[in-house]
Amino acid sequence: MDVVISGASGLIGSSLTTSLQADGHRVRRLVRGGVSGGDNIAWDPETGRIDAPALEAVDAVVNLAGEGIGEQKWTDEQKRRIRDSRVRGTAALAAAAAGREQKPRVFISGSAVGYYGNRGDEMLTEQSAPGDDFLGELCQAWEAETRTAADAGVRTVVIRTGLVLAKHGGALAPLLLPFKLGLGGKQGSGKQWMSWIALVDEVAAIRAAIDNEQLRGPVNLVAPNAVTNEEFARTLGRVLHRPTLLPTPMLPLRLRFGAELVDTLLLSGQHVTPGVLEAAGFTFRQPVLTGALESIIA
Repeated sequence: MDVVISGASGLIGSSLTTSLQADGHRVRRLVRGGVSGGDNIAWDPETGRIDAPALEAVDAVVNLAGEGIGEQKWTDEQKRRIRDSRVRGTAALAAAAAGREQKPRVFISGSAVGYYGNRGDEMLTEQSAPGDDFLGELCQAWEAETRTAADAGVRTVVIRTGLVLAKHGGALAPLLLPFKLGLGGKQGSGKQWMSWIALVDEVAAIRAAIDNEQLRGPVNLVAPNAVTNEEFARTLGRVLHRPTLLPTPMLPLRLRFGAELVDTLLLSGQHVTPGVLEAAGFTFRQPVLTGALESIIA
C-alpha cells in the first residue's frame, strides 16, 4: 500500500511508520514547509496549505498531527494552537482527499477519549454523548472536519485514543522515574478512570482500520480493561517493585501547568470500552494492565 501519514515523527506515527515499512508498504510523510519530493509531502496544518495533488491515488491517509496537549499551561493562546493544529490540519487533509479523482480508500483521523469529558463511573461507548469541557469541544470540532471526506465517499474512521503506554513517550514515560524512586502514587482521590492502550495495540488497531472495511465512524482505541488511577499506580509500583504509599502532590503541578490542565488531564477520567473494535474481531495483544506494563518495562 501507499500510506500518507501526518504526525509521522510522533510516538504513534513513528511506530506506525516502522510497522508499515517492515511489511513492505510505502509511507509518505506530511512535513511542514519546503516542497514535496521523494516520500515527503509539504503542508502547513495551521494555515491549511497542502500539496493536494500528492495525495492522488494513495491507498490510505492517516492523520495524527497536533500540538501537544499536556506540555504547556492552557493559556488562551495555547488553546488556540492546540485547536488550530488539529481542526485546520484535518480540514485541509479531508478536503484534499475528497478532491482527488482517485480518492484514498480510507481516511483515518485522530481524536481522543477526551471527547467524552469527565464522566465519573459511566461506561462509555462510541455512541455516548460528548463532553462540554475544552477537550470535549475540541474533539467535536476536530472530528467534524472529517465529514468532507466521508461525504465524498471516502471510508472515514475517527480513532478516539486513550492514554498510550510506551517506555519512551506517551503517558507512562514521565511516571517511570518518580515511581522507580518510590515517590509515585495515586493522583487526587485515585478514583478517576484511566482508559489506556499499549502502543503495540494502538498501532495494530490503526492498521486494522486501514484494512478492515467494516470499520468506519468513531472507534475507541482503548484496552478492554480500564483501571482507576489508584489501581494504575498500585500496578505500576508492583511491576517496578516499589511502594506507592505517597499520593502525588498536585500543588506543584498546578503551579507549573495550571489548574485547568491538571484537573482535566490528571484528576478527571473516562471509563471507555472498545466496543467497535471488539465487534470487528480485533484481538488485543496487551488487554490487561499488569502484562502491558511488564512487557513495556522489560
